Amino acid sequence: MSKNYRLITLDGRAKRGELDTVHGTIQTPVFMNVGTAAAIKGAVSTEDLERIGTQVELSNTYHLHVRPGDRLIKQMGGLHKFMVWDKPILTDSGGFQVFSLAGLRKIKEEGVYFNSHVDGRKIFMGPEESMQIQSNLASTIAMAFDECPPHPATRDYMKRSVDRTTRWLVRCKNEMDRLNGLEDTINKEQMLFGINQGGTFEDIRIEHAKTISEMDLDGYALGGLAVGESHEEMYRILDETVPYLPLEKPTYLMGVGTPENILEAVARGVDFFDCVYPSRNGRHGHVYTNYGKLNLFNAKYETDTKPIEEGCGCPACKRYSRAYIRHLLKAKEMLGMRLCVLHNLYFYNTMMSEIRHAIEEHRYDDYKNKKIEKMKVLV
Repeated sequence: MSKNYRLITLDGRAKRGELDTVHGTIQTPVFMNVGTAAAIKGAVSTEDLERIGTQVELSNTYHLHVRPGDRLIKQMGGLHKFMVWDKPILTDSGGFQVFSLAGLRKIKEEGVYFNSHVDGRKIFMGPEESMQIQSNLASTIAMAFDECPPHPATRDYMKRSVDRTTRWLVRCKNEMDRLNGLEDTINKEQMLFGINQGGTFEDIRIEHAKTISEMDLDGYALGGLAVGESHEEMYRILDETVPYLPLEKPTYLMGVGTPENILEAVARGVDFFDCVYPSRNGRHGHVYTNYGKLNLFNAKYETDTKPIEEGCGCPACKRYSRAYIRHLLKAKEMLGMRLCVLHNLYFYNTMMSEIRHAIEEHRYDDYKNKKIEKMKVLV
């Protein structure tokens, strides 16, 4: 059993829980709002995040290591003080960015050698370095450094990659234990989540899930999904793998996803999510509603006096019309992007609250099915 995570109730395989952290209690299922470089793209402040119901902010180890530098952030008192946010922060290990952004890289047993995407300088990152950077950032939850294998990959490559990720996880755990015991460590209660890999090979996934579950980590993530496989393949892997991860620990599906993806994954036992979709789509005028996704650049909204969604309590819908926001977007005014991002994040955060209530009341399947069906209608 976890001393930090409480499983409040189950509705089928859908979990309703709480994770106690040094920066407050996280109500799950939860969507983490993605602020890669310690800010949500679209001019969204930490005051805005509080106003729209954000529980957890997610930042990225690689990006903050490159700029402004994790040592500078430690000097400034850690990421919470630096960005003026006192609630939980999860930092991604940088593994995905190392494998996706770095054009030239060399994977060795000790770690990965690559060039910075900002200035081309040579960087080495391995399990110990990732833990040290995340300790400097003093995030609430640190992610283990893993290898993100390409999709598709051969079975042989995937097996070797997963075995390396397991060895790296042992090194991450040992290094975090050491760092949390140092006198000058800002957050001595930093948590560690391990990452399950294996692509779409369900037997490799299951074996890896069994192996890492024995390490008694603070939480467990599924990585390497939503990277090109179909939604059906992703759901199949969740169906097969999640039962082999500890029920009494948080389960995190990394980089996912659309509202429908989240609704389906919750039904399969996942309770942590993150994705750039709400902020990225918002910056391009694509906004989520309970009746489908709208493109505010469409001409039909030019004189539309309605808010993005009737009854929505977000800062955009409380005051502004579709017509005005469309004008701002067309004029390339930052306010247009900001309002769309705020709306989308509010939509996601509100949906997670609805999900939690539905699980508590043991009506999750009904809620999920009706929500998905309703979102297929376009207004």
